[in-house]
Amino acid sequence: MTPLKPIPLLIFSSRWLQLPLYLGLAAAQSVYVYVFMKELYHLVTHVTTFGEEHIMLLVLGLIDIIMISNLLIMVIVGGYETFVSRLGVDDHPDKPEWLGHVNAGVLKVKLSMAIIGISSIHLLSAFIEAGALGSEGATITAEALMWQTIIHTSFILSAIGIAYVDRITQAQD
Repeated sequence: MTPLKPIPLLIFSSRWLQLPLYLGLAAAQSVYVYVFMKELYHLVTHVTTFGEEHIMLLVLGLIDIIMISNLLIMVIVGGYETFVSRLGVDDHPDKPEWLGHVNAGVLKVKLSMAIIGISSIHLLSAFIEAGALGSEGATITAEALMWQTIIHTSFILSAIGIAYVDRITQAQD
């Protein structure tokens, strides 16, 4: 192995500047664990007083937290493995299946799919919350639902574009 010259070594070593970012995301993950437990406690302690719609919204909120948490894990583990250093977990029994073949393109596709999933939960929650649109209890407007649907559709189209570009670049390799 040829030793790197000072400038290339400095540039190559700069990847370690991302370490605090990934550690910060791990701290954010712990915040989501706290929020999840708080919401779960709220659901369990009020199960007899909440209606079905309210329970459904709370459960969708819990699913949303889990999906965001999964997104965080993909970014932390996949990003660190792709851009900073190998994790060295090849022989670990709990190694995620996807980690063995993660690269920047695969990570982008997985992240875009996770974002679509999160957006789907938010959109479903908005439609449920809207209930009978136009009733006095409606907390969301038809215009807000329309914009959320447009944004969700743009996420889907973006993911299709990302997957298509990734497929084209992999075919050229």
